Amino acid sequence: MTIRLVIADDHKIVRQGLRSLLEREPGINVVAEANNGREAIKFASELKPDVVVMDLSMPEMNGIEATRRIVEASGDTRVLALSMHYDKRFVVEALAAGAKGYLLKDCASEELVGAIHTVAVGETYLSPKIAGLIVGDYLNKGAPSPDSAARLTPREREVLQLFAEGKSTKEVAFLLSVSNKTIETHRVQIMRKLNIRSVAELTKYAIREGITSL
Repeated sequence: MTIRLVIADDHKIVRQGLRSLLEREPGINVVAEANNGREAIKFASELKPDVVVMDLSMPEMNGIEATRRIVEASGDTRVLALSMHYDKRFVVEALAAGAKGYLLKDCASEELVGAIHTVAVGETYLSPKIAGLIVGDYLNKGAPSPDSAARLTPREREVLQLFAEGKSTKEVAFLLSVSNKTIETHRVQIMRKLNIRSVAELTKYAIREGITSL
């Protein structure tokens, strides 16, 4: 079985390095590279890959939201999160969004290849560090839960990230192909749900919760 793979990362040198590494592996075929979550969704829809290796911190749409959309659209495409974040919050959100695995970017190449093969057949893979983090937290505090951003709808999370990245109402409306009034309504709803009173506070919240890395 040849595993058809999409690599999603906003750093070109990382994508190229991963592609060079993985294309040397028998049974893995890299079919596309995406530089943000929006492109990852597009390629997943068009190319129907077996696995998407997904960075979590990307502009325009982060990897967690992209994972959620890909999994909802097609359960046949599995997502493997490959992140620099050794943080329970990111792990829980990625798994809640439907990711089948979570690896740290400092992992060995052999571990990455093994994880790809594991999630490709529908099994879950967590790196030992991440598994220890989750189990330790569970034993100490009980089962972890997603952060407060889970109260937002997928579109609200998308709008929140774009505002946090400094885009205007007009720019967000253009990107999402809706009216300025619709975006303003989303902004008001987001601020009400999160009890936040300014765009500056929204930005701080989005950075703190890992919705954007800016």
